[in-house]
Amino acid sequence: MEISQETIAPGKAVIRLQGKVMISEAPDRIGAAVEELVRAGTLFIVIDLSGVTALDSTGIGYLIAGYNRIMAASGEMRMAGATGHILQNFRVNQLDRVFAFYPSVDEAAKAEA
Repeated sequence: MEISQETIAPGKAVIRLQGKVMISEAPDRIGAAVEELVRAGTLFIVIDLSGVTALDSTGIGYLIAGYNRIMAASGEMRMAGATGHILQNFRVNQLDRVFAFYPSVDEAAKAEA
């Protein structure tokens, strides 16, 4: 898994994930990235899933942990770019009721809460 982050506006950032988000591919680097952003005062985070090719239950757990951290700081986390089997993984687990999904990072960043 590759992970990068960038500030898209004051107090807003995107975390871009590429490749496999699975237990065998990476430790919880998502949670570490969220923690770093929250500590810096960034409380609006978009997770870009458009480059994710595989996602297992551990990967979903990493995203849930990140979500819990940002929510504990009274922030907001949105998902962008999930399609096909990646989006289906969230739907099967009814997590599409927890996470807000958007077609793109731009739409997630601009949409009203």
